[in-house]
Amino acid sequence: MVVELVSVGTELLLGNIVNTNTRYLAEKCALLGLSMYHQVVVGDNHDRLAEVVRTALGRADVVIFTGGLGPTEDDITKEVCAEVMGLPLVEDAHTRQRIEEYFRNNIYKRITDNNWKQALVPLGARVLDNDNGTAPGLILEKNGKAAVLLPGPPNELYPLFEEQVSPYLQNLQPEVIRSQMVKICGIGESGVEERLLDLIDGQTNPTIATYAKTGEVHVRVTARAADEQEARKLVKPVVKEIKSRLGDCVYTTREDETLEMAVVRLLHKYGLTVATAESCTGGLIAGRLVNVPGVSDVFREGFVTYSNKAKRKYLDVGKGTLKKYGAVSEQTAKEMAIGGAFASDSDLCIAVTGIAGPDGGGEDKPVGLVYIAAYMKDTVTVEEYRFKGNRQKIREQTVVKALDLLRRSILKHYM
Repeated sequence: MVVELVSVGTELLLGNIVNTNTRYLAEKCALLGLSMYHQVVVGDNHDRLAEVVRTALGRADVVIFTGGLGPTEDDITKEVCAEVMGLPLVEDAHTRQRIEEYFRNNIYKRITDNNWKQALVPLGARVLDNDNGTAPGLILEKNGKAAVLLPGPPNELYPLFEEQVSPYLQNLQPEVIRSQMVKICGIGESGVEERLLDLIDGQTNPTIATYAKTGEVHVRVTARAADEQEARKLVKPVVKEIKSRLGDCVYTTREDETLEMAVVRLLHKYGLTVATAESCTGGLIAGRLVNVPGVSDVFREGFVTYSNKAKRKYLDVGKGTLKKYGAVSEQTAKEMAIGGAFASDSDLCIAVTGIAGPDGGGEDKPVGLVYIAAYMKDTVTVEEYRFKGNRQKIREQTVVKALDLLRRSILKHYM
């Protein structure tokens, strides 16, 4: 089954709003096993939108529209879709009542007349109640084609899709789709592909797809089967083989687990505590860790020691070390990790120091040079990296490598 995404809104074309809905819906449709060949962005213009609607319905089985369902004059998605599909608009009493209740329970008590526009729905449409806004979602069906209309705000779109659209799309599929994600760190996309090339080239069912992330690679294994149990049986041996080939580069096979969550899980498992000592990342590593619920049981303290004075004062980095080797050096990183562990009385400490740029680099120490040190149980591991990219990219890559070194240090000690 082929699905197409159409994002409606002139603000998207102008770059005033980042189109996160497309990414979200594309990933969700892939999980459902739907094929997608086109994604379109169109402004709030009747004729251009009508052309997009006709084209999309002509080449896809299901077209998902986002945006343009509100009360204002430039919200025309519903009207244009109904017009193209030959469906008259009629008032839906249930939706009108919900709009009244929404305003009754809202600080804006008065209902302006333009809000009643949202109670008009195409004849025969399936109305999707929106608990987070006034504009309902809609499913229009005609001649074997379906148009799914969703409001643009993500806090309205996501729940509607998860609770009502996803089951609808799943029911249209004759087969069950089962996917599992293998998340990898410490090896690049080309390296992952090289180790899995024969599996990728020989794929039929399940299929294998790789996705490059910042400092990570994700591999999705997807199987089609008559039922959930059979789909799981198809996925399981492929995931097992991928894990076998990539070893400890695999940090999780759970869709919802991030790298920092995997690190915190290991800290809890082995009863360890951790501290961070950061220079060029300025607290980003600590920020990633404290995103994880329950981290307070294992995270002791975070030091942001940007200046040499701070490194000496809080982490006990030697004045001679800084003078002889500089702030960005293997020696300084090592002393930062040791100092952070002892200052916080932690089992582990991850430390980073580097040159994020755009200034500050030289021939011997260029922009992108970063040292990452991990202290654990009287052992210190230091790694040197020469990252490419702008300041933000260098810092983001540093955070990922630091979290991964922390993870690998724990595994090395206990395995």
